[in-house]
Amino acid sequence: MVAAIDSALDTSLGARNTVLRMARVVIENVSKIFKGPRGEAIHAVKDASLIVEDKEFLVLVGPSGCGKSTVLRLIAGLEEISRGRISIDGRVVNDVEPKDRDIAMVFQNYALYPHMTVYENMAFGLKLRKFSKPEIARRVKEAAENLGLTPYLDRKPKALSGGQRQRVAVGRALVRQPKAFLFDEPLSNLDARMRVQMRTETSKLHTRLASTMIYVTHDQVEAMTMGDRIAVMNEGVIQQIADPISLYQQPLNLFVAGFIGSPPMNFFRGKLVRRDGGLFFEEEKNDGVIPSEKFAVRVAQPQATRLMAHIDKSIVLGIRPESIATWTPGAATVNEEVHAFVEVVEPMGAETYLYLRMGAHSFVARVQAHERFLVDEKIVLSFDLAKAHFFDSGTEARIA
Repeated sequence: MVAAIDSALDTSLGARNTVLRMARVVIENVSKIFKGPRGEAIHAVKDASLIVEDKEFLVLVGPSGCGKSTVLRLIAGLEEISRGRISIDGRVVNDVEPKDRDIAMVFQNYALYPHMTVYENMAFGLKLRKFSKPEIARRVKEAAENLGLTPYLDRKPKALSGGQRQRVAVGRALVRQPKAFLFDEPLSNLDARMRVQMRTETSKLHTRLASTMIYVTHDQVEAMTMGDRIAVMNEGVIQQIADPISLYQQPLNLFVAGFIGSPPMNFFRGKLVRRDGGLFFEEEKNDGVIPSEKFAVRVAQPQATRLMAHIDKSIVLGIRPESIATWTPGAATVNEEVHAFVEVVEPMGAETYLYLRMGAHSFVARVQAHERFLVDEKIVLSFDLAKAHFFDSGTEARIA
């Protein structure tokens, strides 16, 4: 199995110099359709369009089963495209064999040969293509130095830690000097501390190589900390493509807003009403019934102007935990006060997460570490509505 992957993903014939040849990857209206158990069409990827610029680090992120790994396999040529077109460095590769696409892929399970040393694992793909021994030795030595693997070249995978095995897998791709690197959830098998370390090392590697990298993960923290840009996927559809800060501050729809951020954005369902000379958001239950202890908050400008067309319509208010604070006299008007009960207190060291309930909704607030709270305590909060988002309940698109 590993040999087949090596052969399929190896680079074209002939030795090259040590300068990596990078590429622009363009995906145009690409779909992948599988047949279900009853012959029905299952769309793993639906009309995906994406441009990965030369030397860019782009992250595909989304929940399990959203189609992100399928996109990576379509780029690599390990899956056949149902519709659309993929080009690498200006060359359409729909009908090009994986070995001739000049890319290298790093898999989740590392795919290392257990009976080979680190050196032999890294050199194997080059040996398949009949590179000279001196050229193989030079490339492996250079990659090992870049990845901090020089002391381990004579060891076998079983004698390495998870992070070291991951670096070997990266090194095996690196020695090929491809146009683009593809990473398929390479850190998911590591513990939390090692994931943080390998995130940093992978980002440093990208900076040193100035290489084109496409990285798949289900972890939005990985996506936010590593990507130059992020493509968020759900149910086979690319929802939004943006840099991390724009994605966080300006989500296009309800899914992106809820998926990006930790803790995630809080959502409240309700409607907009005019009263007391202003525009207010009033809470409702999911069935449209107003709870006995509903809350209402005044909508800040300029959102109020943009939301006039949605008065008396079902709407979703989204607000991030850091935009909710404990109320202090003079910090908010009476219309901005929100009363809630504490359900769980999570001290995080530099800050504290409060899990709260209020009316028909539960939500999370991120407060200062020195503040102390008790479970079931009733507290007063203020919402910074200037930083809130509003979504259409039907289309789930952000409207303000």
